[in-house]
Amino acid sequence: MRIAVATPGGNVGRHVVAMLIRAGLRPLLLARRPERLASAVRAEADVAGVDLYDADGVVAATRGVEALYWVDPTTGSEDPFGDYTRATAAVVRAVAENQIGRTVFQSSVGAELRHGAGEIDGLAATEVALEAAGAAVTHLRCGFFFTNLELQLEAIRAGRIPIILPVDQPMAWVAPRDIAEVAVTRLLSRDWSGRVVQAVHGPADLTWAEAAEIVSAAVGRPVTVEQISDDAMRELLRASGMTAGLTDAVIGMSTGLRDGFVPEQSRTVRTTTPTTLAAWAYDTLRPQLAGH
Repeated sequence: MRIAVATPGGNVGRHVVAMLIRAGLRPLLLARRPERLASAVRAEADVAGVDLYDADGVVAATRGVEALYWVDPTTGSEDPFGDYTRATAAVVRAVAENQIGRTVFQSSVGAELRHGAGEIDGLAATEVALEAAGAAVTHLRCGFFFTNLELQLEAIRAGRIPIILPVDQPMAWVAPRDIAEVAVTRLLSRDWSGRVVQAVHGPADLTWAEAAEIVSAAVGRPVTVEQISDDAMRELLRASGMTAGLTDAVIGMSTGLRDGFVPEQSRTVRTTTPTTLAAWAYDTLRPQLAGH
């Protein structure tokens, strides 16, 4: 079975790669910078040096592939939606021209809205385009990644995380490794076709206030959250070096999901995954804060 993995060094992709290797496969890794992959991983996989925005390159790299794990690459540009459009064109061409039998697409909770959810709108557009191309595709509608907290290390050290969602609004929190597990089972299974939507909600819906309590206990230091204005968050993001276009797209993810949003798929045994925020924070976040 020939399986290709986009963004193999990403928060989810690195787990997808490891699981496929443990399953006895030799995955094809689509990496813009192959040299950044661990040598031990490169020894167990085939690696194609390709820019995921380069449609010709992606088509060439994925010839003979039976299943594809696709992630729209992270964008840091002034025009994030233009970047999503280019990535979408690349995967659609690859799936169509190479007749890839199964595609698992890393999407997000909120993509079902199609419009009005900031950067998530770019993922929604990829969903729509893959479906229009007639691809057999599973859209993974993922919750809020635990690893997003790694972007807040300085705020956690300071004991205060600024947010623009209400502190008491529950949302799905999920470990990237659990997303990878769902993805790999879909990639390996031939017993599905057509369009599938698979939510990946983690073990529990948590408010930011609850998450802060969990993180405080796991890392051994007090952490609180404070809801700030959209404009104040915009200033923080711009001060961090984020482009104006990306700032608007990132803020839109929260503003689009904070007014009574309910995910299309409810929490069930199918959408619930096991890794808790407490376990992840203790194992992953606590060591990064040690000594500070």
